Amino acid sequence: MNTEPSLGQRLLRRKPIEQFLAESRSREGDGLRRNISLFQLTMFGVGATIGTGIFFVLAEQVPVAGPAVLVSFLIAGFAAALTALCYAEMSSMIPVAGSSYSYAYATLGEGLAFLVAACLVMEYGVSAAAVAVGWSEYLHNLLLITTGLELPRALLHAPLVAEGYSLHFGGDGLINLPAAVLVFLCCILLMRGSKESARANAIMVIVKLGVLALFIALAMTAYDGQNLTPFAPHGFAGISAAAGSIFFTFVGLDAVSTAGEEVENPRRNLPRAILMALVIVLTFYLLVALFALGAQPQFMFEGQEAGLAVILQNVTGSAIPSVILSAGAVISVFSVTLVVLYGQTRVLFAMSRDGMLPKIFSRVNPRTKAPAANTVIVATAVAAIAAFMPSAVLWDLTSMGTLIAFTVVSAGVIILRYRRPDAPRGFTVPLFPLLPILSILSCLYLISSLSSIVFKLTAVWAVLAALLYVTYSSRNSALERGDQAGMDPAE
Repeated sequence: MNTEPSLGQRLLRRKPIEQFLAESRSREGDGLRRNISLFQLTMFGVGATIGTGIFFVLAEQVPVAGPAVLVSFLIAGFAAALTALCYAEMSSMIPVAGSSYSYAYATLGEGLAFLVAACLVMEYGVSAAAVAVGWSEYLHNLLLITTGLELPRALLHAPLVAEGYSLHFGGDGLINLPAAVLVFLCCILLMRGSKESARANAIMVIVKLGVLALFIALAMTAYDGQNLTPFAPHGFAGISAAAGSIFFTFVGLDAVSTAGEEVENPRRNLPRAILMALVIVLTFYLLVALFALGAQPQFMFEGQEAGLAVILQNVTGSAIPSVILSAGAVISVFSVTLVVLYGQTRVLFAMSRDGMLPKIFSRVNPRTKAPAANTVIVATAVAAIAAFMPSAVLWDLTSMGTLIAFTVVSAGVIILRYRRPDAPRGFTVPLFPLLPILSILSCLYLISSLSSIVFKLTAVWAVLAALLYVTYSSRNSALERGDQAGMDPAE
């Protein structure tokens, strides 16, 4: 006689690693296709990370921390490095789509996995929208420099404005049209398939790294150490607040692991790509931030649109370097939006395959092997956010989602070392359990530095996610439908 499980049993049931791997193998013919190389996957991580941070975040965070934003980058980078090691181990054990959601499902239970997935959806959707808004600024700057054409403000800004993290109508815009257009362009490319998207992203990343190297070389000529004083005008509180906000720029680490079912030789390539991407990203972040701060006084960063391009124009007295950098930023941010949207569709794909969401999200186009309907739904929602919401409220929400996901992955490493010590691993975190514990503590510290409104908005989102889980997802889960193979052996 079958008895309906209690809510507590539903929340705690886990999906075994063996089932994740078996499902991945059984669907290779009609599911996602393994055609992403190590280099392309590394470029996924770099592409999803560089662009969100360095092209926009200085204008947001230099007023908060002053030149000590360099320390904020180091703090965020240290936490990201610890988490990258944990991601490397987890991804080598469970090389499937879904990233942190799948890892949490295997270690912490269905309920927490669903909450993590909700955070990932918020993280990816909000960050893609915020980056698209920043892309609109660089595109307008590029048009203005090259053609003298100035787009109407009504088509460049959202109708909502943010004041002290409160939202209200009253802005001078009707819709951020370029931001919405960018999202749909990425949607079209993603629907062509992961291999084509990975190839296009790799090209764009190489362009962006070349452009940033040009910025470093030119800004170095105008470097003035006096611009770095006072170094920390707002003390350690400002440094901490900036570090918490900056952490969202490391979302690319999670985006790498969402490609677990589409990368070649995942046990080897996933951890390598994560660690290689982190080294490249952190190096460029610190160099660009250092020479940008040295090239202009700190008070000029506040409210500065297309900041790096403006700095180059002021340094060289010529529009040509600024044009090159603006063009590079336009290409760069396109790649960021592309990979972030890719990550969100793969999380939803994994949830749908587990019965947590309707099957439309895991339906794959037989020709392109891409989840086409899923991609269109995600693009429509993100485009709406980018078109009508100001970016000021979006950055910290992304950091919250990222930090929660990173905390769960770090905890998962500890749990699986004791629960499944003999499971195959392509990489193991050194100095266990010290480094995973430090990773958890670092993420919790950065979470504590976020503003109260972010906690409130996250709580509202969590409540909505919980309602969806109780009313639909828990009752339609593949484990709920009597798939005894899906029960954790420990149960």
